[in-house]
Amino acid sequence: MAKPHASTGLRAHLAGAAAEEQAARAYAAQGYELVEQRWRGAAGEIDLILRKGTLLVFAEVKTGPSYEAAIARINPRQMGRVQASAALFLEQQPEGALSEARIDVVLVFGTGEVEIIENAYGQG
Repeated sequence: MAKPHASTGLRAHLAGAAAEEQAARAYAAQGYELVEQRWRGAAGEIDLILRKGTLLVFAEVKTGPSYEAAIARINPRQMGRVQASAALFLEQQPEGALSEARIDVVLVFGTGEVEIIENAYGQG
């Protein structure tokens, strides 16, 4: 029999993956191309990296039963990790730090509603 925390972890992983898929579809509907999903660098993981023209978007996806619950899952430590990871990713790009980029937060809540908060960290 599986340990309770193991099944909870699996559920959270699957819910996160499903939310990332919903977020990627929402971006695709706006003309964005998915570049990377769950990109991992030395500073941590970025849920989604997308491109539209020359713009790169780094998206942190959060889930919850409501808008308030989903947004409450964002903390300053995570914000710093995403910013550091985005900087590392940009170092690998031809334009480097001069690349046009922003960091979004995507909230997936309720019955699958998706809300994209563009430039959520005030970068770009």
